[in-house]
Amino acid sequence: MALYVQKFGGSSVANIERIGQVADKVQRFHADGHQIVVVLSAMSGETNRLLGLAREISSSPSPREQDLLVSTGEQVTIALLAMALEQRGVPAVSMTGWQVPIRTDSAHGKARVQEIDGDHVRERLNAGSVVVVAGFQGVDLDGHVTTLGRGGSDTTAVALAAVLKADECQIYTDVDGVYTTDPRVVAEARRLDSITFEEMLEMASQGSRILQIRSVEFAGKYNVPLRVLHSFQDGPGTLITTEQETPMEQPIISGIAFNRDEAKLTIRGVADTPGVAFRILGPISAANIEVDVIVQNVAEEDNTTDLTFTVGRQDYEQALHILQQTGEELGARQVTGTTSIAKVSIIGVGMRSHAGVASRMFAALARENINIQMISTSEIKVSVVIDEKYTELAVRALHGEFGLDTPLVTRA
Repeated sequence: MALYVQKFGGSSVANIERIGQVADKVQRFHADGHQIVVVLSAMSGETNRLLGLAREISSSPSPREQDLLVSTGEQVTIALLAMALEQRGVPAVSMTGWQVPIRTDSAHGKARVQEIDGDHVRERLNAGSVVVVAGFQGVDLDGHVTTLGRGGSDTTAVALAAVLKADECQIYTDVDGVYTTDPRVVAEARRLDSITFEEMLEMASQGSRILQIRSVEFAGKYNVPLRVLHSFQDGPGTLITTEQETPMEQPIISGIAFNRDEAKLTIRGVADTPGVAFRILGPISAANIEVDVIVQNVAEEDNTTDLTFTVGRQDYEQALHILQQTGEELGARQVTGTTSIAKVSIIGVGMRSHAGVASRMFAALARENINIQMISTSEIKVSVVIDEKYTELAVRALHGEFGLDTPLVTRA
């Protein structure tokens, strides 16, 4: 007998028919003698609908009340699934975040899990019930309902799996696993049998939207085996786990990620003095805007510096306004920005033991006449910022360059 935590996203519970299909799947696992915890998102589009209602009332609704409002979406799906399971003869009980309880901090809209008391869930499991838990939500120390941010149901599932010491956390989605890149861009993209936490974290942070970044971080920290599966198609999916020994022919690169939701800002002609980078980026950070790639160039002839950085496209207008104010204060020669960029990244633990990976990447892009505007690297990743219109061409070129068009060797 195994203990599984299974998470189903909004598209998997989009209507009563699909909720019934999820119940059928859970019933089969339960019939095999396994203990099952199911974590659900709200029905597809429901959270946006609820947020829209809030905006009809107020342009800036209370964060506390907004969290209380949007948390109801998950309460609907967990109750309906519990009913569907009971109808199939499977004992089931639904639990909201506060009923578990899942304790979080008080950062409404982006709360972080601090502690989970798994006793109530274990009691129900040991009594033979399937426990259906509302994803995306928790409760702070003052008893206020909180939400974990977009994709927060993934984090709920992984956190529960860690606390309950589940044999596996299974994330059911509308894709049958993690691919070498988006199959809609590269038809030859292939499903990976397995990928390391490190690689998946980089894939998620560089644009792959299969899993929430925080859920991958959580899984890696607590060593929770994580598997991505298709909600309604049978298959092995992709296992995300700790790094293992791999066959000699394992590809250097595991995947290509890309992100079009990027914007680039540049401030030119600022005096090159100690602390200038902080004076430029400090106000951006203070506005809770995340900076990604940073490049600084110093002109020794006039002792000035240019600094270029990227932010999320949704933060572009605010970041540009802040940077223009900073430019006036620092006497900058020019402040410019653009939203017509994209970031393309190659990712793989094999990069640790192979030299020349970055140069191969740059050569492949050069052959397609794609200019590189910025470069960022880590131990297992190389990212480049390019003109957005060349995104798909770049992804296809790199996918072929690193042999990802050919069948992958299964990891041990």
